[in-house]
Amino acid sequence: MAHETNQITTHAEVAGARNASLQDLIPILERDQEAKIDMVAPASAITAVGGNIIVTGLDPVLTPSGVTIADGAYRPTAVADEGIADKLKIPTAYLRRMRAEAVDLYDLNVNGWLQKAPARPFLVRAFKGEPGVLRAWLSDSYKIFDHLDMLTAVLAGVRESGHEVKITGADLTERRMIVRVESEHVAALAPELLRGYRSPFTGQTGDELPVVSAGFVFTNSEVGGGRYAITPRIVVKVCGNGLTINKDAFGKVHLGAKMDAGVIKYSEDTQEKNLALISAQTRDAVATFMNRDYVERKLADIQREAGREITSPAETVELVAKQLRFSDSVRDSVLNHFIKGGQTTAGGIMQAVTSVAQTLTDGDAAYDLETQAFSAMAIAAAA
Repeated sequence: MAHETNQITTHAEVAGARNASLQDLIPILERDQEAKIDMVAPASAITAVGGNIIVTGLDPVLTPSGVTIADGAYRPTAVADEGIADKLKIPTAYLRRMRAEAVDLYDLNVNGWLQKAPARPFLVRAFKGEPGVLRAWLSDSYKIFDHLDMLTAVLAGVRESGHEVKITGADLTERRMIVRVESEHVAALAPELLRGYRSPFTGQTGDELPVVSAGFVFTNSEVGGGRYAITPRIVVKVCGNGLTINKDAFGKVHLGAKMDAGVIKYSEDTQEKNLALISAQTRDAVATFMNRDYVERKLADIQREAGREITSPAETVELVAKQLRFSDSVRDSVLNHFIKGGQTTAGGIMQAVTSVAQTLTDGDAAYDLETQAFSAMAIAAAA
């Protein structure tokens, strides 16, 4: 009996991918799309039992695949528990501890706060199953942009732009989808930035291949993990390091109108208009970012800080790690990659952060680390 309880209260797992090709990613997204069920439910229709979330009393809806029944048990992911904690004002660390150590207290706290406002609506995003998987617990004004639709729209926008690009890797996590896109033809020389740098992966030097190419990274969350965004990204050819330029990112938060209670089903007309807008915005972003002049301007900006010499590598990396809250293992890896890279400058710190990001198995951690590379360089340059 104890073994069964442990299975019920363990966090659900969602299939993911790391450095997947487009051909690998699309079938996963298609399977997920088929399994999804989204519902707006009042607190009175939701209870926590044994760490699972039970939904009752919602009307079924007729969809192209048949009758969809929302009522049932759903096992929360870690991301869903974060949403529950946020919306019910329960400290996240405490909710996690209750799930791990005292699931009866988890149920008591969640149910107690739900009963305080029984008419309050929530958007519940799930996968169907026995039990299903509770993916996200959100505001009923959260605007849904699904990964598959968004990816289709972004790729259509790229095609409309006329630029030849390649998908160099995609990550799919419980929190977000991350797709890295690189231009086939827009490249620039960066001899100053890459002088003395050596790839920690192959040993090839930046002096031998002082080239960068234009690109961007497209991110989207279905579960409240941030806005969808298209962020320019300069790729260092000698090692594949990605320099993400966050301040120029284009994006939009997932905020829409309040939704009625029940299972959500969008009209084809609404979906088409949303996706057409995303395609147009992608086309415009590609025209801006996939441009040699843009890349060269950004390289000039980077170089202002990149050339600062680092005289005490261990102390500098320790300072960077403390300010950016790197784990001990990431801090040690950054120092190791800095030494291997052989570039004793603030730019070498930036390169070390981005090369370590490539080695991480967690897609979210890799993305978050890469986006901190310029901050790491600025801290190192000022040290």
